[in-house]
Amino acid sequence: MAATLMSFILLAIVLLIVGMLFTFIPVGLWISALAAGVNVGIFTLVGMRLRRVIPSKIVNPLIKAHKAGINITTEKLEAHYLAGGNVDKVVNALIAAERAAIPLQFERAAAIDLAGRDVLQAVQMSVNPKVIETPIVSAVAQNGIELKVKARVTVRANIDRLVGGAGEETIIARVGEGIVTSIGSSYSHKAVLENPDMVSRTVLEKGLDSGTAFEILSIDIADVDVGKNIGAQLQTDQAEADKRIAQAKAEERRAMAVAREQEMKASVQEMRAKVVEAEAEVPLALATALREGKLGVMDYYNMQNIMADTSMRDTIARTGKAESGDPSPKK
Repeated sequence: MAATLMSFILLAIVLLIVGMLFTFIPVGLWISALAAGVNVGIFTLVGMRLRRVIPSKIVNPLIKAHKAGINITTEKLEAHYLAGGNVDKVVNALIAAERAAIPLQFERAAAIDLAGRDVLQAVQMSVNPKVIETPIVSAVAQNGIELKVKARVTVRANIDRLVGGAGEETIIARVGEGIVTSIGSSYSHKAVLENPDMVSRTVLEKGLDSGTAFEILSIDIADVDVGKNIGAQLQTDQAEADKRIAQAKAEERRAMAVAREQEMKASVQEMRAKVVEAEAEVPLALATALREGKLGVMDYYNMQNIMADTSMRDTIARTGKAESGDPSPKK
């Protein structure tokens, strides 16, 4: 009885050890690799476990690469995995490039993947170009008419410039700038409406794909709409501004004239005050002259008679003019 129990315990221990070994050592993956003709040692798989590398992330892409005729070592795949790259996507990109006869080395594909770009999509875009549609670009011709243009840019990925090359946003910005420049150099908006491919040819000749990760194949004007008459609107705004400036200057001149008028009225009042002041000194001067004997009494009365005679003559003259209907104002 004790021997039988001991045998069961030993069998359980053996099964546990075997289960742990099969768990730690991916025997099934090793068998799959051997069946696919990929030479991967069992100790290599154990080493991946020790280096915290999931063996399936390396062996399955290695099997795909071997079947596609691409020679890659497990060390390169493991190094790319440890660097944070997507091994499966890189291998798929290499297979796609091999089928499309696009020269692409593993190191280049790994660098593109580590740079944050989708290397498989880049290879697919090299085979099947992508169409980028720009937003509506507003431009004004020389005659002041606004045109709203939408373009479609056909691009192909340039694998050699994927690392360090600008993206789609740069392409869209450069195409928009080229459209504005081309339309702005046109004398009339009618010329653009009659021949819209003039804009696409001008923009395409500028080499807008320089320094980008793409190669521009064509630029097609998808839609052209006539917008506002910007030139007339600017002229209207300028005329309104000029009118306001002229009104402000006229108001300034009017205020200065009013101020000058008030100054002249004050000056007249001041002169009248001086006249009154001078007339007030005449009696004093006469009294002083009489007192000092420089003016006699008869001289004073003669002067009074002359003044009265002069006043009478003025009165008679004004009366005669009034009776004859002379419109001249009275003094």
